[in-house]
Amino acid sequence: MDQITITLEQFRAVMLAAGYDEVMERKWSANTVVSQHPHPFEANALVVDGEMWLTIEDGAPRRLVAGDTFHLDAGVPHAERYSESGAVYWVGRRARSLRNSVGHW
Repeated sequence: MDQITITLEQFRAVMLAAGYDEVMERKWSANTVVSQHPHPFEANALVVDGEMWLTIEDGAPRRLVAGDTFHLDAGVPHAERYSESGAVYWVGRRARSLRNSVGHW
């Protein structure tokens, strides 16, 4: 597992400076499965604990662990599955997709 070298407050500052409307911590319980769905907002996230699989539209599932990032434009169908240990990620959300370039964690 990668060591996370940024704090939630630092992540929040970066996301807000990049134009995201809100920043939150999402904690997912063990073995949670979220069927395919879209969001009305853009999401830019950093996994900080645990393990998850993200399937965007009908693509192959992508395994994500602490230190990995993911980005979803508003309206993109995706599904989520969380490991037996669950997962935690921090996410910046905004109502529109502008796809700004945001630094690496």
